[in-house]
Amino acid sequence: MSKLLSQPSLVEDKVTIEKEVSVIAARNQKGEIRCYPLVEMEFTPNANLVDELICPSSVSIEQSEKAIAYASDIIELLNMEGLLAVEFFIDSNGGVLVNEMAPRPHNSGHHTIESIITSQFEQHLRAILNLPLGSTKLKLPSVMINILGEEGHEGPVMYEGLMESMAIEGVKIHLYGKKITKPFRKMGHVTILSSTLECAKKKAEQVKQLIRVKAWTKN
Repeated sequence: MSKLLSQPSLVEDKVTIEKEVSVIAARNQKGEIRCYPLVEMEFTPNANLVDELICPSSVSIEQSEKAIAYASDIIELLNMEGLLAVEFFIDSNGGVLVNEMAPRPHNSGHHTIESIITSQFEQHLRAILNLPLGSTKLKLPSVMINILGEEGHEGPVMYEGLMESMAIEGVKIHLYGKKITKPFRKMGHVTILSSTLECAKKKAEQVKQLIRVKAWTKN
């Protein structure tokens, strides 16, 4: 190993990852901290992008509390004002391991626009303006899916299935206004709300089958 690494290095143990989860913490100048409910992330195997985000997550209460405590401690120790997204691995032994952090509104918090009393964007403004932080209570179970450009399509964007998806109760579509699509480019997201998580998941599968992001071509 010393021959491979010419500089002082930290070699981590190899772990078996069971789940990937995320917590968004908010902090203002007064030191008030609020964390959003833990969300579970499922990734596209070929692009390593979030395919589906689930809230509430299926992890144990103990694991959820540990991740939220870590996120709270980190944003406090960094003396941050604003939002901090902290992604975690849940390993096969039930351990909660920090993966990466992002000091900003985050893709794993887009569902908060509809599913949480205070969205991550409103919370960010409250935090940096040193206003009282808003409630992070979940209003309804939700699933968020990213709208990604399809493989084999690059050029002026054309969407299919938006109207059909909007006809499904609880479906909220957000397009980012990008004019050009590329394979796996994030073009928007959809949040699906329902009275139960299972119902939200079923509706999310419907939306996945309906929405297509293609490049427009002349006939």
